[in-house]
Amino acid sequence: MTAASDNWTIARAADAARARALLARLTADAGVPTLERARFLSALGTRLRHAVDAGGADLAVSAEAGGKLRVALDGPEPWRHTLVCPTPLTGPLPGLDDTSLADAVLGADEDTAALLAHLAETEELLRFHREELHQTNQGVLALHAELEAAALAQRELLDAERTARAEAEKARRLLTFLANASAVLNASLDHEDILRRLPELLVPEYARHVDVWFADDEHVPPAERAAATVTAARTGRPQHAGPHPGDLPGVDDLPASALCPQQPLLCLPLGARTVQGVLTLAAPGERFDPDTTVMLLELARRAGIALDNARQYEQHRDVAEALQRAQLTELPTTAGLELAARYLPATHGLNIGGDWYDAFPQPDGSVLAVIGDVTGHGLRAAVIMGQLRTALRAYAVEGNGPGRILTLLHRMLRHQQPELYATCAIARFTPGEPGVVWAAAGHPPAIARGPDGEVRVLEGRPGIMLGIPMAFSYEEHTLELPVGSTLALYTDGLVERRSAGIDAGIDRLAEAMGALGRSDLADLDGAADALLKPMLHDSEHDDDICLLLCRTTLE
Repeated sequence: MTAASDNWTIARAADAARARALLARLTADAGVPTLERARFLSALGTRLRHAVDAGGADLAVSAEAGGKLRVALDGPEPWRHTLVCPTPLTGPLPGLDDTSLADAVLGADEDTAALLAHLAETEELLRFHREELHQTNQGVLALHAELEAAALAQRELLDAERTARAEAEKARRLLTFLANASAVLNASLDHEDILRRLPELLVPEYARHVDVWFADDEHVPPAERAAATVTAARTGRPQHAGPHPGDLPGVDDLPASALCPQQPLLCLPLGARTVQGVLTLAAPGERFDPDTTVMLLELARRAGIALDNARQYEQHRDVAEALQRAQLTELPTTAGLELAARYLPATHGLNIGGDWYDAFPQPDGSVLAVIGDVTGHGLRAAVIMGQLRTALRAYAVEGNGPGRILTLLHRMLRHQQPELYATCAIARFTPGEPGVVWAAAGHPPAIARGPDGEVRVLEGRPGIMLGIPMAFSYEEHTLELPVGSTLALYTDGLVERRSAGIDAGIDRLAEAMGALGRSDLADLDGAADALLKPMLHDSEHDDDICLLLCRTTLE
């Protein structure tokens, strides 16, 4: 295709209208899109009107190869524009006179109509997209609302989880404290020790200060106690007194105490069976926490049980010591023989044991020194010990010697108290005779100290324990015991320790006997104390201890 071109002179408005109409037809025939064509014609019309106003101009139009239509307007305001035509123009370009003015006006309306139609399509498409955008916005808003609701629900769940974890941790902490405090209170059977430990456990975390009042305490009369404390003691119900109601679970509310009107008080009864006292706590802060109060109620209950147990233990201990000491003999005063004894109850337990010592004269003038130990502890052991002591004296009155007495005791215990055993050692001192006759039934060996300080452990065969289910006759042994000699009879509690065997304890006692000087032996009671001191250096012993010292003297 060869290029086609033409120059149009634009001198009047009619020329401008014809030029616009011709170019409108050419661009329409070339397939230029409506919107692009309308923009071109609008710009062209404006330029032509300006050119006419300025006195005229030449308009050059050329259709080039490649489907390009070039338009150049000369004049005061030169203007050039190139259009890409989908359908290339062929043949010569029409002249300016080929189009009438009427055709130009009608052509402009056609362009306007085409533009309006395109605009209507665009508006319809815009309306459609606007509606679509509205629906999308509604969906986005709904999605945002759902996301916000989900986020709120998640925050609520997280808050609930944090709260649950905090409550669980608080409950764990309270239960741990309750368990540890209970262990501390129950570890002691000393009434005063428990009362001393309560404030140590509760202050300052759970109470500002702690007071324990017992109904039988005569030092502080009820009139000087808080009204809530007295009410708790009288009713047996926990009481809260403060400037504001506590609303605590299981606790009655009372007005503030006149003794401390601004301080909330929690008064908890103590006692397992009956109310024996009241534990009064001052709040560590402005008020008591309900969950902590539940723990304190349980702790007070357990403290009451511990105090009851301690009081019962102390009563039983006192009774046991009285019973035990009632069984111990007042040592006789005999010419030619000096006696000294010591009895120490165990440092643990109820102190009711089966250890005993005895010394008494026989009808022939001799003196029997006895020491024994019934196996086990408790009231039964103490009762059997009393029976053996009584039976032994009865057999001795009949004139029996140590070996025969033990044989009879063994027979009695084996038949009357099966499965209960005892050890025993008997030494008979006869005035005017420089020796001692002894016999033993499963008992630790006696230790003799001569007047010159030599120490000897009596190694004679002791015989079986009393009560072993077999027939047995006990042998008697004779030991030379010059004047000034000392014989030590003792129970195994003196020489036996868990950390060492009984043999080591016997050797230690023999060494202590040998270490006694003449001045120590001048006072046999002092000698007994001197022997106990090195043997009990640890001050703790799990068994009762009996020690009976027998020293021969001039008549």
